[in-house]
Amino acid sequence: MTLLPEYGERSLADLIPSALGALGVADEQNPLGLPPAARYCVLLIDGLGWNLFRSHTAQTPFLSSLRAQPITCGLPSTTATSLTSLGTGLPPGRHGVLGYTSRVPGRNEIFNALKWQPAIDPLTYQPHPSLFERAQRSGVATRVVNKREFHDSGLTAAALRGPYWSADSYGERIAAAASSSAANPSLVYVYDSDLDRTGHQLGCRSAAWRHQLVMVDRFAEELYDSLPADTVLVVTGDHGMVDVPAQDRIDVDDLPALREGTSLIAGEARFRHVYTVDGATPDVLAAWQAVVGERGAVLTRAEAIEAGWFGAVEGRVQERIGDVVVCARGSFAVCYRSVFPTEVKMVGLHGGMSEDELLIPLLVS
Repeated sequence: MTLLPEYGERSLADLIPSALGALGVADEQNPLGLPPAARYCVLLIDGLGWNLFRSHTAQTPFLSSLRAQPITCGLPSTTATSLTSLGTGLPPGRHGVLGYTSRVPGRNEIFNALKWQPAIDPLTYQPHPSLFERAQRSGVATRVVNKREFHDSGLTAAALRGPYWSADSYGERIAAAASSSAANPSLVYVYDSDLDRTGHQLGCRSAAWRHQLVMVDRFAEELYDSLPADTVLVVTGDHGMVDVPAQDRIDVDDLPALREGTSLIAGEARFRHVYTVDGATPDVLAAWQAVVGERGAVLTRAEAIEAGWFGAVEGRVQERIGDVVVCARGSFAVCYRSVFPTEVKMVGLHGGMSEDELLIPLLVS
């Protein structure tokens, strides 16, 4: 089954605004109905989808004890897009981080939102203030607790700007979150990427992934136990994941028809931005529709915007979207080994509009 994001109602972009509303910040709405509290701690587990969570309750005794409901991430269902929605409270069409890779504005080059080219100013690329900045102006103490390697990244500056505590190990992050939560009122955000990494490398149905989920559950419980008693812990994900076998993948390098009329192909294996040369969009659209068929949705930029894939889209953002966009539905992936060689080796993938990818958990203590 395929879905669309519920921007402004039940999406990841609505989580931090809801927490601020629950903290009593003036003029902040609480669309997710979070309970009033003096302190909030948000733990985001990269790659933890709702369906994966619900099918692994044996591995998650603590997380399964929390109040649980599904919400949606945005499209593409991928980390860079989701973290920017979380940090800004905006849909992708407004913040402009439209996937793992897209086109560099004004140039026919690939922009990698996770690695973030130094030539691209993150504050220009994503000019909206973060919710952590907004919270601080309202008197809420905030802290982002994340690994040292992400401290000075472009994505952190674009999505999560505000006070940052570098902490690599689970123990460091627990101590940092507990210390940061001493303030009243406070909002602390903690991130963990190991589950997603395991899923990409070995698959989200692998024994290693299940063992990593057990560790995540223990980490979440230890984190909760370390927080002040009046803190509400919220646990969520940024997207789900699906394992796509080799027989369900195609490769652009093997299909010349998919390259004809294109100037650049970006995105990722389950969500492709296809940029065309002048006048070629109708032919490129037809070629991709013929190859993809029912395995994915193939739309023009205008059609995808009209369908609500990205929420409201600002004018400065439109050219970042492919002239043709391709979003996987079921077990399907569009690889491009000469440009994205790492993807070919991945077992678990995301980016598409399946329930397994788009639904994420909202777990509240």
